[in-house]
Amino acid sequence: MNFEFVPADPLYQLALVLVAGIIGGELVSRIHLPKVTGWICTGILLRGLESYHAPYTGLTVTAASAFAPYMSFVLGYIAFTVGAALHFASLRNSGKRLGFLLVGEALVTPLVVVGAMYFVGGWMKPEEMTWRASLLLAAIAIAAAPGTTVLVVQETRSRGILTRTLVAAVALIDMVAVGVFVFATAYLTGLGDANADWHDHWQHALVSVAIEFGMAFAVGTLTALIALALTRTVVGPAFLGPTMVAVILGAWGAAVGFGYSGILACTFAGIMLSNLRHDTVRSTGAYLHTIGGVLFAAFYTFAGMKLDFTLVLQAVGLVLLFFLARLVGKYVGAFAAMGLADVPTRVRNNLGLALLPHGGVAVGLIFLVQDNVHLQDVADTVTTVGLAALAINQLLGPSGTRLALSRAGETGKDAPRLLDFLDEQHISVDVAGNTKEEVIRCLANQLYATTHRPSLPQEDFVQRVLEREQMATTCLSQGLMIPHAILDQGEDITGILGISSNGLDLDTPDGQPVHAVLLLATPPTDRKRHLEVLAAFARAITRDLNLREQLYHARSAAHAYDVLHAEDAEEFNYYIEDALDRAEAYKDPS
Repeated sequence: MNFEFVPADPLYQLALVLVAGIIGGELVSRIHLPKVTGWICTGILLRGLESYHAPYTGLTVTAASAFAPYMSFVLGYIAFTVGAALHFASLRNSGKRLGFLLVGEALVTPLVVVGAMYFVGGWMKPEEMTWRASLLLAAIAIAAAPGTTVLVVQETRSRGILTRTLVAAVALIDMVAVGVFVFATAYLTGLGDANADWHDHWQHALVSVAIEFGMAFAVGTLTALIALALTRTVVGPAFLGPTMVAVILGAWGAAVGFGYSGILACTFAGIMLSNLRHDTVRSTGAYLHTIGGVLFAAFYTFAGMKLDFTLVLQAVGLVLLFFLARLVGKYVGAFAAMGLADVPTRVRNNLGLALLPHGGVAVGLIFLVQDNVHLQDVADTVTTVGLAALAINQLLGPSGTRLALSRAGETGKDAPRLLDFLDEQHISVDVAGNTKEEVIRCLANQLYATTHRPSLPQEDFVQRVLEREQMATTCLSQGLMIPHAILDQGEDITGILGISSNGLDLDTPDGQPVHAVLLLATPPTDRKRHLEVLAAFARAITRDLNLREQLYHARSAAHAYDVLHAEDAEEFNYYIEDALDRAEAYKDPS
């Protein structure tokens, strides 16, 4: 009987990687660093100790490559979930700053990196850092790390304008990175054609970008539409989650089969599903959240095994230069973009640092350089500098994001608060109208354009609000008006806050113009919270002159959100759990 053990089974190796990653993540979290840093460090350690444990584990860099389908699925899942965060109705007040940020990422970051690498890096090692290598590294530098970013946000329990901007931006930034990279590679490849002129190179590059995005969009959209058709005809609610997993697998596989980006296809699939049927995407998130730890712990441990940290010693000068140039480009681009978008200072000053993580998309782009026969003259340089700097970014990036969120005061803020329903999409600073009915209809239109809307038809809701207003005015003193209606069904209170800096002449009892109109829709089960919201808002507006002035003259929905959710607003926008604890303590002082 043969008792010899051969550690070659992939499931056995996956179990070892998973356990090692879990242990590494837990140990690192005890020194207050993100778990993802521990997972990556564990992978680097496994690679470094390969010769010692390989006879017993079978884990080698070559063996790890057998898990490529698993890595692709997790990348697809990351792209899908981050794409699903781009729900356009929810980003109604975020479009300006996201637009400026993408322009900054497409222009500032690559310009800073290509300038630093070509002029300074070329001076350091002219035979290696050519302008071709500099251009490719500049495109790779744009890429973000959606998976790492989302993990840090979840781990730090962050909520706020910076968090919202960051999560929405990372998917779009990766799409920009892919687009710029496709343009750069097509342009450099076209230079090999001696019969083509300069104009032909640019035209060919632009067409390549359009085809890449067009095909990825077609594959992602078609996959999403097929899934929606199945969920409406054959698939029951219990299998919405598994169906969305099939969407991720199908979108990635079909796109790669046609020779296009699986990351883009999964991102587009998430965007389409989120905007066509948002509840389906939420069901998918809930379904996969239970196994998210398994997916990410193994994924980032494998990613650490792919990164040879000894590469840092081979080109330490260029690696540090690339790392610093990318950091400067990210920070300057984000700072300038947020300044133009006129966001709160704490967001402007910290967003660039929060964008430091560099992830799977960058690795994929580097591998594409290796596989391109027209870029073999720069493949070694791009791989060495890119992967070594990526290793540093993977280790320091999560901590950078965590630090930025902490400096912005958004960590630990995901606990339920009284006014949580007044997120950025439920705030408007351009409310207008000459009568109460016009103002109420204006706000109702905006409320019903959000994801969290009343179950009652819009016109019926408006009529109920108007009938309540006729019974007794809801105009309070100091420029506050709180029209409201009680719904027939529903679970949570919702509403929208309209702000007018100039004031609205609505024939108020005290003769003062109205500057803030809080339109509320309350289900029968949330009447108690309805009364608490009315009391808290009235108390804050009438008693706190500083808060009133800040809110009435907020320049944007983001600034108004900051006023309502700041730490010094906790007296009226309190944490519900804290209020319950205080109530229990009051009942039982012992």
